[in-house]
Amino acid sequence: MEYQLIRSRRKTISAEVRESGIIVRAPLRTTRREADAFLQKHKVWIERQLLKREERRAAAEALGKLTGAQLSDLYAQAREYIPARARHYAGLLGVDCGRVTIRCQHTRWGSCSTKGNLNFNCLLMLAPPEVIDAVIVHEVCHLQEMNHSPRFYALVLSLCPDYRTRDGWLKENGRLLLARLPDMTADR
Repeated sequence: MEYQLIRSRRKTISAEVRESGIIVRAPLRTTRREADAFLQKHKVWIERQLLKREERRAAAEALGKLTGAQLSDLYAQAREYIPARARHYAGLLGVDCGRVTIRCQHTRWGSCSTKGNLNFNCLLMLAPPEVIDAVIVHEVCHLQEMNHSPRFYALVLSLCPDYRTRDGWLKENGRLLLARLPDMTADR
């Protein structure tokens, strides 16, 4: 099994399966043999992760890339739905949100600037409404807590008690949604 070994000042060894391959993170003195043994011990888990990756890739190919017209439709849906929901949740918190911008992003679902402006990915409109609202709640809560502290998550959970389930859906399926973006380099 091929993998990239990254040694650092950590105390434990771990593995992660990424689109680019398997990465083993280990303490500085870890030998290649120890890393191999670790992977062998976790072989079933790694194979399961590789299978999930292939299933996601196949599902993304089956869904196909979005067309320009479909992206325009997602923008329109997002511009109608997301700002209204952001203002709704901001009102519940008693905070003001600045500008709400919709973009087509390749990595982020949402962000909040220090000026109180919120940005959201139009691809959110491909997710279930409760997942969209979870992302909106997350960003609106940053208007009050500009961090990811326990206080921040307590605030998120006060507005969205099943936030972790909704966020889990996005972690599990988000790459599939992002894979539907057209390849922008093909037009160059």
